[in-house]
Amino acid sequence: MSSQMQAVMYTQYGSPDVLQIEAIDKPVPADNEVLIRVYATTVGAVDAIFRRGKNFSARLFTGLLKPKLTRPGGEFAGEIVDVGNAVTRFKAGDSVFGTMAPNFGAHAEYICMPEDGAMILKPDSMTYEEAVAFHPGALTALPNLREAANVQSGQKVLINGASGSIGTSAVQLAKYFGAEVTGVCSGANVELVKSLGADAVIDYEQEDFTQTGQTYDVIFDTVGKRSFSECKDSLKEGGIYLTTVITASILPQMLWTSKFGSKKAKIVFAGLRPVGEKRKDLDFFLELVEIGALKPVIDRSYPLEKIAEAHQYVETGHKKGTVVITIGGN
Repeated sequence: MSSQMQAVMYTQYGSPDVLQIEAIDKPVPADNEVLIRVYATTVGAVDAIFRRGKNFSARLFTGLLKPKLTRPGGEFAGEIVDVGNAVTRFKAGDSVFGTMAPNFGAHAEYICMPEDGAMILKPDSMTYEEAVAFHPGALTALPNLREAANVQSGQKVLINGASGSIGTSAVQLAKYFGAEVTGVCSGANVELVKSLGADAVIDYEQEDFTQTGQTYDVIFDTVGKRSFSECKDSLKEGGIYLTTVITASILPQMLWTSKFGSKKAKIVFAGLRPVGEKRKDLDFFLELVEIGALKPVIDRSYPLEKIAEAHQYVETGHKKGTVVITIGGN
């Protein structure tokens, strides 16, 4: 077996052209690690933001002047091909999926993961592409809806960006929790969002949800397009505004509303949650998949060699669900 592997690398911020496929040393698992042959990974909006380096808040994490995390990719699905001497949870031949976040490196043929990392066994009924597609958005949507907003049956929940990776998961999870769900998306994606269970869908190209006079218990802006100030009047008393995008205003608003007023602004740093919680969430998602309450939405698949093209598509802002990267045969 070759000691080299193909991996996506970037050493400077910029356009998708900064992404290069290089031959690098294959990792060797430590005693508590497993070596995974990656068959599928994803490209999301966060990957594009980190690669561009235009967001100063993101650079505080990725490196001020140049990327300190030079191999991108957080989500993975693949087969364990080797295990460390102390590993007991998994064995060679097991198919697994999970996330490396807040670390990166999944855009490669092989990765090492600690056996107690955020990964679980993949069901035989699910392809590698399906396994990697449904949880990136769901791992963000769930702590927002369940922990931050405590969504209850009968509440009215609006999901802005309902056709994206987080949005498609959020619509399905909010419905599972018994909420009355309104999705906001472009006209081209209205039928998709309806098919996920949304009770109502607003085409933002035709109507502004903040001007309809409707009020909601929770407004979840999955794409960071509408501020708390814009959404405040559309919240019921005691309502909660959620966003996934760090802006100059959200942290002060979060602090202020935690002390004053009944309407709250919140942001959840889902990628920084403890590994054990993420692993429990992955198990929970599989239960929902089995009963048909959660299904992956795959927009497009690209081979690893077309990683730059995948980034270009994600940057259009019009992807539906998840963009999958396939690596080798499986």
